[in-house]
Amino acid sequence: MNELVPLVKVKQSGMAKIFVRYLQNLGIDADSRPAASDEENQAQFPHVIYCEPDKLEQAKAEFSDFVRNPHQSKFQDSAWQSGSSLDIRSGQKLSKEIVSNLKAKAGWFTLSVFAICWLVYLYSLVAFNASFDALKFNQLGDIAQTMDQPWRWLTPAIFHFSFLHIAFNTLWWWQLGGQIEQNLGVGRIAILFIGSALLSNTAQFYVSGPNFGGLSGVVYATVGFVWWFGYLNPGHKIHLEKPIVGFLLFWLVLGYTDFMPINVANTAHLVGLLSGIAYAFMVHFSQKSQRNSSRSDSEL
Repeated sequence: MNELVPLVKVKQSGMAKIFVRYLQNLGIDADSRPAASDEENQAQFPHVIYCEPDKLEQAKAEFSDFVRNPHQSKFQDSAWQSGSSLDIRSGQKLSKEIVSNLKAKAGWFTLSVFAICWLVYLYSLVAFNASFDALKFNQLGDIAQTMDQPWRWLTPAIFHFSFLHIAFNTLWWWQLGGQIEQNLGVGRIAILFIGSALLSNTAQFYVSGPNFGGLSGVVYATVGFVWWFGYLNPGHKIHLEKPIVGFLLFWLVLGYTDFMPINVANTAHLVGLLSGIAYAFMVHFSQKSQRNSSRSDSEL
């Protein structure tokens, strides 16, 4: 193995760790070490990033890109996988860092749904019955009320019953919905949200009645979409790793067993997953048809 050589000096250890992890994901041997006490500017730049000499020029180019925009998904995905700190700028308040990272991986629609869910949850802590009655599919198990108040087809998706419930759902919605919105546009994620919420809520109502809520049906729709769209389009930015797919499908199956200590909206989860898969095929073949049409026009 070649001895590592200095690449660049940096101020924050978090920045060094994230970039080193990114280089390692690219197959470049790299490490970060404290600067020697006798090095020039050691106090100002206390951390040194090292890499293998044969990949020095490539690493320099990647670092230039990293400095321009460290919140690009390719760098933040590496940080997420390694558990490295996302706080790479000293002196910045935690709230600003959280907002910055939320914006980096999602668009306005994804973030709006995220924020609405949390606002509703906070309000439900002080007025649970009032908020649930206003948002549930219907109040008395009568579909006529849902017909007369059409927002009820969708609003069960934004109501959550516990902190863990909303934290799990909004985290995956931000992660997967953000992928879809950033790479396919707001129209695609809006259609997926509305369509999967409508279908999963309706199915759950007819199976168990109106006393349910949560974004889980929509989340499983994003799982199905990202999973199969990535499968149909290898190398696309929209993708989901197989272990994560397995984990989420395991939880889906577990909901049908007696091991779960709470009632789970299994029908909403399953219908959401299937609707997301169906929409992935629709988008894939629509794009394929458009590409073929454009190719035919160019040959005329």
